[in-house]
Amino acid sequence: MRLPWWTLTLHSAPVRRTSSVPAGMSNFVPACSTTDAQSMDQLQDFVSRARRLFVISGAGLSTESGIPDYRSEGVGLYARTDRRPMQHAEFVRSAKSRQRYWARNFVGWPQFSSHQPNSAHKALQQWEESGKLHWLVTQNVDALHSKAGQKRLTELHGCAHRVMCLGCGAISAREELQRRFISLNPDWRAQAGAVAPDGDVFLEDEQVLHFRVPSCDECGGILKPEVTFFGDSVIKGTVQFVHDRLAESDAVLVVGSSLQVYSGYRFLLAASDRKMPVAILNIGPTRADHLAGLKVSGRCGEVLSVIQPL
Repeated sequence: MRLPWWTLTLHSAPVRRTSSVPAGMSNFVPACSTTDAQSMDQLQDFVSRARRLFVISGAGLSTESGIPDYRSEGVGLYARTDRRPMQHAEFVRSAKSRQRYWARNFVGWPQFSSHQPNSAHKALQQWEESGKLHWLVTQNVDALHSKAGQKRLTELHGCAHRVMCLGCGAISAREELQRRFISLNPDWRAQAGAVAPDGDVFLEDEQVLHFRVPSCDECGGILKPEVTFFGDSVIKGTVQFVHDRLAESDAVLVVGSSLQVYSGYRFLLAASDRKMPVAILNIGPTRADHLAGLKVSGRCGEVLSVIQPL
């Protein structure tokens, strides 16, 4: 019996090509052998057959821009430290936790905001321009897809470049808040540690005791990054919007995500229910490997920059 076109097997003949990771930015990219030629051909065939491609991207896409992820073996935040990201409930209930968070974020912001799109972001933007990519959903909050010029985009977990007021809902630019921090803390200094995936750095508690945090200019409410913290839920309207874009698509490609968080994994379950072809490009296993007809192991930029949106 002939298998469906999206059910593909992998072989191991390597293709040698130049690394997509700029020098000095490879510390957060997990070890990975060069993607084999057969897998590249099969992924090219998958993309070529799709007419309205739905893409889900994750932290593995941005590690090649120098931003660490949480879960990668050996190099992710969880592997390198015992630190864990801010929980939504803790941020909301504790002024001291907010002070600590914003002090760390203030120190890390100049570096975090300076990161630039890599070859994978640029390739996906070109796929959009060619009409191949129908919609892109990213779990990342780093704005790199927007910096690359992506328009058909949903930032599922929000964006660290925006700030929201928990009182009145006003949205402002994170860069504007940075100026307010500087004005309120002209003499405050702290020695930064390693940068985390959401843009903050590691500081000792005593370093942040005198850091001053402003309130909302509009209502005096609590300011929070416009991102979904751990323990919080994605807005229902956003989830429904993404489901609608998925329903308009004819194939799903996961790029650089382990899909361990349900907010992204749910769309793979929906694609499976619709019997849509699914391909995954990621270093290491994912939660949805059993739902994919094609699994390719490789660096996102190295692979996507070769695939043509034919």
